[in-house]
Amino acid sequence: GRLEAVTQQMGYHPQYLDSFLKTQHYLMHMDGPLPFDCRHYIAIMAAARHQCRYLVNLHVLQFLRAGGDPQWLRGLEFIPPKLRNLNEINKILAHRPWLITKEHIEKLLKISEWSWSLAELVHAVVLLAHCHALASFVFGCGCEQDEGLGGRGVLKPLSLGNQCFCEATASNSYGQELLRINRKRSLDSCMELDSLRERMQRIHVETEGRDEMRLLQQDREEGEGQGAGAAELCSDPAAGLSPLADTDGEVTGATNLACYMQDPDFGYQDFARRDEDQTQVFRVQDYSWEDHGFSLVNRLYSDIGHLLDEKFRMVDGLQSSAMAKRQGCEPSVFKRGIWNYIHCMFGIRYDDYDYAEVNQLLERMLKVYIKTVTCYPEKTNSEMFDRFWKQFKHSEKVHVNLLILEARMQAELLYALQAITQYMI
Repeated sequence: GRLEAVTQQMGYHPQYLDSFLKTQHYLMHMDGPLPFDCRHYIAIMAAARHQCRYLVNLHVLQFLRAGGDPQWLRGLEFIPPKLRNLNEINKILAHRPWLITKEHIEKLLKISEWSWSLAELVHAVVLLAHCHALASFVFGCGCEQDEGLGGRGVLKPLSLGNQCFCEATASNSYGQELLRINRKRSLDSCMELDSLRERMQRIHVETEGRDEMRLLQQDREEGEGQGAGAAELCSDPAAGLSPLADTDGEVTGATNLACYMQDPDFGYQDFARRDEDQTQVFRVQDYSWEDHGFSLVNRLYSDIGHLLDEKFRMVDGLQSSAMAKRQGCEPSVFKRGIWNYIHCMFGIRYDDYDYAEVNQLLERMLKVYIKTVTCYPEKTNSEMFDRFWKQFKHSEKVHVNLLILEARMQAELLYALQAITQYMI
């Protein structure tokens, strides 16, 4: 159940790492509306949407350690209908969060014996957004590949020791609780873990021979318009990418993780190409994290709002002077350009921002990288690292990935919490 590669990469920014670990520990191991085994299963469902075996394997192990039913690991057909009903908003939040509506919320809250409470649903939504965004970080920093799944070895991890993912903030009471659970299921757990390890090994062997997905078409155009509007901005950089299918039209990795998701062909679609009658641009002036989302989530899931808010503020406060200087601008301007570009791809707009700045601040290869890691992280490949990352220090690469993680998570939360608010009204 360890996640050293993630903590090693985040370790380049220790203050952020501490904030992240506190949030992760609270979501997974502290008092909350959802049972512990369900939390890890929801994390499995979320990570599977991006074919992130790294996170799936981690939470499968933690699911069993929390006393989860091994039968659930056979797939969605073997889990309670209440959990299975979460699949639809998992799919939407992962790929096209602007499609979520109050009707999706109402459906989950009013299904007779399988209904969710508001508090449970908020906990689940935060878990989904957290794991989707963490999958972006895992792929963006090469953690998935570093774990022996055909690793590219591009990023050299900082050695911080073999600490458990949550050990930095785990209390003794948590350790005692884990021991109690392990004692209760010691024999069964050992047998299940052995079986699980064999299954994982088979998965790894099966995938070794697969060709790596070719993500990035050759850069046929060297320049792009400087005065692009927000709609053009979102669809421009990765226009040649096929988000889900490889050259044979097959969904990479779906054969291994298909049991944890439905509708695997559903993926990111440029917001700028949406059906104009179906949805509207999300304006932060009308619904923001600071003025609306924070208070709602904190009211329904005690204290998580404070932890999330600290994490958002922490990533905003990270030093990036050298990184910004290379791009010829102030640190705050550079970070805001990245943040607003990510939100732009999800249809979120800031009325006080000139989106033409994004094309001036972010070179094409950086935009392609950001879009890929944000919208379809499973397609991140070594070519993208090689063509963009040369002028950046390792800590700066991690910093960009942290901005992607937090901006993406906040975008998903804004849409989900707005839908919950509309339902409540």
